[in-house]
Amino acid sequence: MNKFWIGLTSILLLVTACSTSEKRDNLEQAQTNQKVKLILDLDTGIDDAMALAYAVGCPDIELIGVVGIYGNVSLKTSVQNSLDLLDLLNSKDIPVFEGVAHAQNKEDVYEASEIGKFIHGNNGLGNVEIAHSNRNVEPQNGIDFMIESAKKYGKDLMIVAVGPMTNINAAIKKEPQLGEMIGGIVIMGGALIVEGNVSPVAEANIFQDPFAANELFQSGTHLTMVGLDVTQRTNLTKKDTQIWRELGTDSGKAFADIVDYYIDAYGESAPELAGCALHDPLAVAVAVHPNLIKTLALHMKVGTSENDWGRTVAENGKMNSPNPNIEVCVDVEVDEFVSHFMETLTNLFKNN
Repeated sequence: MNKFWIGLTSILLLVTACSTSEKRDNLEQAQTNQKVKLILDLDTGIDDAMALAYAVGCPDIELIGVVGIYGNVSLKTSVQNSLDLLDLLNSKDIPVFEGVAHAQNKEDVYEASEIGKFIHGNNGLGNVEIAHSNRNVEPQNGIDFMIESAKKYGKDLMIVAVGPMTNINAAIKKEPQLGEMIGGIVIMGGALIVEGNVSPVAEANIFQDPFAANELFQSGTHLTMVGLDVTQRTNLTKKDTQIWRELGTDSGKAFADIVDYYIDAYGESAPELAGCALHDPLAVAVAVHPNLIKTLALHMKVGTSENDWGRTVAENGKMNSPNPNIEVCVDVEVDEFVSHFMETLTNLFKNN
């Protein structure tokens, strides 16, 4: 009987800890006259490309800059893909900056892995060729751009990091108050209650640089973690991409081809999903529509040993400690998000 009550009490504590926002009738009601200023930290592969398009097309977002990072592709390919996609979407006014080229405990510049090429194609965009931008990457370092923007925009700014945590951790090490200065930081990474996607315990972004991720989690900076627990429930199919293709526009056809490659890769690597997961787009949506998700507040750490490399887990010794800094997404309004995502990208592609 004692074990029963202990178990029941634990469940009640978890449920109580889950923070919820009052559900609005629809996302249109959530829009305000003032757009959220957003910086995207991208390792521009296919789901990053969809996140970028979502940020460009979402009426609630003013995308003020993109910071590149290694991950799905090399840093060089990441920033070039971002420039090319922004040109395709007639958003040449959005600047692109270079971040870090490798994990913080390594020295060699990162090059795409074979699994990365399998999932995202050799060029990171499903081997689909789009026009090469003649724009240049900004001369300012991406880390400094984040900090400068935080000082300029304060609470009106959100940063969404959907690659390895190396860039955002470097920014916080350089400006420890960064998280308190701005409206919030959302990361796509980790897995709390589901298996990893690159190892039994690790998600790909965290796996790339667990040392940076662990420092970030342990820094006390408030973060929202959008992990596999929710992203793998938000799927897109070829029925959806066909809608873009039938628009007959350059961007609609290009994104349909790019995402179809991704769906085919998922068909081999994760057929149980019956489509492709919207990992990075969901993180962007959470930054401006937190009503889409429910979270569990925890103190967390990231494994850096051979046995737990990249594992994101709560700290046993701090389960009852005050002021947990990580809001872990544990539930998502799937239909509401996917519907809004499709509406946003379809409207964007109609005109580009």
